[in-house]
Amino acid sequence: MASIRTESPRKRTAWATESRRWQAVLIRDRRADGAFVYAVRTTGIYCRPVCPAKRPKREHVVFHDSPDSAESAGFRACRRCRPNGVSEADRHAGIVAAACRTIENAERAPALSHLAKAADMSPFHFHRIFQSVTGVTPKAYALAHRANRVRSELCRRESVTEAVYAAGFQSGSRFYEHSSTLLGMTPGRYHENGSGEAIAFAAGQCSLGAFVVAATQAGLCAVLLGDDPQALVEELQDRFSAAELHGGDHRFERLVAAVVGHIDSDRPLPALPLDIRGTLFQQRVWAALQQIPRGQTASYAQIAQSIGLPGAARAVGRACGANSLAVVIPCHRVVRADGGLSGYRWGIDRKKRLLARESACGEDPGK
Repeated sequence: MASIRTESPRKRTAWATESRRWQAVLIRDRRADGAFVYAVRTTGIYCRPVCPAKRPKREHVVFHDSPDSAESAGFRACRRCRPNGVSEADRHAGIVAAACRTIENAERAPALSHLAKAADMSPFHFHRIFQSVTGVTPKAYALAHRANRVRSELCRRESVTEAVYAAGFQSGSRFYEHSSTLLGMTPGRYHENGSGEAIAFAAGQCSLGAFVVAATQAGLCAVLLGDDPQALVEELQDRFSAAELHGGDHRFERLVAAVVGHIDSDRPLPALPLDIRGTLFQQRVWAALQQIPRGQTASYAQIAQSIGLPGAARAVGRACGANSLAVVIPCHRVVRADGGLSGYRWGIDRKKRLLARESACGEDPGK
């Protein structure tokens, strides 16, 4: 018989008190699944906190840290939620992983009904589970995967049309409908590595080390932080390998001054034009980050909840890591659920310094 996975001490600590455990049972809190089980004296059965069975009376419930503890006390496992087997979260993750492999290996995007049937679920239920695990719909995942194939084909094919069809799109119009969002520029420009795109940039030193600020005609497209200005310029060149990089005019210099002034002082960041390039999901996350007030933080789970995808905390973390507009899109304000600091694209030390300074300044209604 498979045993329930072992959860970290931190997760168990979060549900250490009986009052918190009972509250988790009442609301069927999925975060508590695996941290403990509850047993019912009148039935002799123990369950997961998320069990869909009718809730028992509080006076009949006892809590155990593990299925083994509950069984040693004479209780038997619920046949409905199977607390001594694989958790629902792990089972859903396996189902979604299999569906992702199916999507990636298919010549054409599989129909939702086909994916749901393979998972032995209704299309509605499968769609909800897939989105809660990945943060995107099956349709959006398939589109993004084929966009990655287009990127690869654009580097090998002589024409954009050949690349689009080779990647599995059945019509050019279907791809062009989403191309600028998926590629960050028109397919023609991507095919030529950004050829013809003019990008103004400036490099220098600020209180957080080296920086590079870059902008297209549409607005800021990159704010990079690091230790070496030349390395940051090379990173920008790699990203836009065939674009024309040049110094900026007075308008661009004002943008740079605003960004550096915000980094180096308590000066609020004014509303700036942004050229944000990313997937639809990434753009939703980045928009949510911009709503975190200065001087405050939010967890990855809270951001996922705010965009209507409570199961997408990990995907939110990946979107934060893909943010190329440091400080402007404040991914440094996202922390772990326990308040601890996790990875930051430009270094944990910079994240600590930014948060410490903002905390000292307090919330600024101007940002």
